[in-house]
Amino acid sequence: MLIINEQQIQESYNMADAIKDITAILIAKQQGKIDNPHRTVLDFPERQASSLYMPSADLVGDIAGVKVVTIFPENPAQGKPTTQGMILLSDAANGEHVALMTASYLTRLRTGALSAIATERLARTDSRVLTVIGTGAMAFEQVLGVLEVRAIERIILVNRTPEKAEAFGVKLKAFGVTVPYEVETDVQKAVNQADILCCATRSDNPVFDGRDLKPGTHINGVGSYLPSMREVDEVTVERADKIVADDLVGVRDEAGELIHCAESGDWSFDNIYAELGELAGSEKAGRESAEEITFFKSVGAAYFDLAVAKGVFAKAKALDSGIEIEM
Repeated sequence: MLIINEQQIQESYNMADAIKDITAILIAKQQGKIDNPHRTVLDFPERQASSLYMPSADLVGDIAGVKVVTIFPENPAQGKPTTQGMILLSDAANGEHVALMTASYLTRLRTGALSAIATERLARTDSRVLTVIGTGAMAFEQVLGVLEVRAIERIILVNRTPEKAEAFGVKLKAFGVTVPYEVETDVQKAVNQADILCCATRSDNPVFDGRDLKPGTHINGVGSYLPSMREVDEVTVERADKIVADDLVGVRDEAGELIHCAESGDWSFDNIYAELGELAGSEKAGRESAEEITFFKSVGAAYFDLAVAKGVFAKAKALDSGIEIEM
């Protein structure tokens, strides 16, 4: 079995790779080639933490995977990362376990790639201003994903703690992002200016007012992944001309903002326009007018992790990286 660590993954596998691999698996899923059982979530309420167990299989490629990821928001105070994970790949032809790799970076990367694919198909081509609400670890690859598909000229960063937003901007610059950024403490002002709005928080309450969205805005909502969480308010859901889900089964069970709207108002899950795979495979159109407000909701699914893990494994073999161990 090949052991692949975080540094080796980051050195060989990037956003462009993830976009390519996830686009392919989105289409494969639409074609019935992917088995994706529902994930199991264990909650630890006293720590506001969760542990997720996520299996999936490529029925054509004869490879299966399971990701175990833990999300402990109090960890940074102890000098530990919020999100920690591992992905185990197995040969579905003979059951051999072929690779074990760290998953923290890959989780962020595949989520950023999903937003990139959604942004490519739903955001206006002349989008120039990206507003990011929530500047934790998950937000970094959100920015990289959007930059991969749109010619952004200005990034506006919003965080409850402005110092964290500033540190995030410095990190972007150190990574090589040359697009200028600014820290904004007025959420309304930040949302008013956005062509693309990325939300990457674990908030239980909406982080902006949907009335502040201008026509033509595209929103990526990736932070909330439990029924109790709501980054986006009812107004946004009601104003959205197109709502696209990364995975409809997962969104029905876990997208708190949509569950809330379905339970409290006239909105229904039948109002979801499409799954992202339908847009990736050109089964349905993306943006159709400059005025549309579009909302991509992502809660994650195991086959997205399988896609990037397969890509990393292939690169590791090609580059002779990782550590081979006997099982």
